[in-house]
Amino acid sequence: MSEEFEVRGPHDEALEHPGHAGHAGPEGHGAPPDSFAGRIAVMTAVLATIGAIFSYQGGSTEGLALFYKNEAAIRKTEAANQWSYYQAKGEKENLAELGAALTASDPKAHAKFSADVEKYVQQKQDIMAKAQALEKSVEEADKMSEEQLHRHHRWAQATTLTQIAISLAAITLLTRRRWLQVAAYGVAGVGALVGVAAFLGL
Repeated sequence: MSEEFEVRGPHDEALEHPGHAGHAGPEGHGAPPDSFAGRIAVMTAVLATIGAIFSYQGGSTEGLALFYKNEAAIRKTEAANQWSYYQAKGEKENLAELGAALTASDPKAHAKFSADVEKYVQQKQDIMAKAQALEKSVEEADKMSEEQLHRHHRWAQATTLTQIAISLAAITLLTRRRWLQVAAYGVAGVGALVGVAAFLGL
């Protein structure tokens, strides 16, 4: 014979007991609702929602950080290829200059090699401009990646603080300690401030 078991958290138990006590009055009317437990329950629900938002933002910024880092790696490879291409053109330019020097007595050949030199010089300038633009995009992508990673850490901190506040709220329901309630509010407030800092990129 199989039996089903229900998994319950400490805050569920704490909320259920005051409700049961409310139906145990001698006249059958019950005691007034437990406002303390109600406030903590609402606080827990709000914190759980905020924590879910923080967690989502943390995952999103982590994905963006990896995206920008990957873009930086791709652009860095492209820049390296351009500089290799630039070097190859430089070698061709040197050979053309050598050919121009060796054919000084042959105007036709000398003119051809001189034209090649000018062509390679122009090509090198274009390649260098492209390589420098790629290097700049690498720096920008790296910077964006670092910014997103910093935000990810902030979101993770805010999520952790929110989870701690939820745990404190659950313990507050079980122990009825007002100072734990204050501590839960305080940790939740700090978590909210860290979340705002993450949103602003601070």
